[in-house]
Amino acid sequence: MVKLNIVMMSFVVLIVASTCVPSLAGDENERKRLWDQCIAKISPKCALGIISQVFGKRVVSIPCCHELVQEGKKCHNRLVKYIANRPNLVGNESKYLLKRDELWAYCVSVSKTVSPTR
Repeated sequence: MVKLNIVMMSFVVLIVASTCVPSLAGDENERKRLWDQCIAKISPKCALGIISQVFGKRVVSIPCCHELVQEGKKCHNRLVKYIANRPNLVGNESKYLLKRDELWAYCVSVSKTVSPTR
């Protein structure tokens, strides 16, 4: 059952990412660099939670905050900016970047006060 959940979560992250970032094929090198350096550092479950909080209304869990902080601010900023620049999202880019920064600040503060648990 756990294996099935991981596979399903990976599939959901893939679908969300392709929906949010339909024109990734045009910039293959950037996509590969982002994947290799950033996306691979975080679990699919947490990636989905982060995307859902920045571009939706979900709240990221404390364990996912720990993963986000370990991923690093540079990766977090680049990934959110890259998605927010897509044609179907660019009109609200400033809102998404604000939510990105708020999420980062929250996760850093939580990571300093609460030890990670899974």
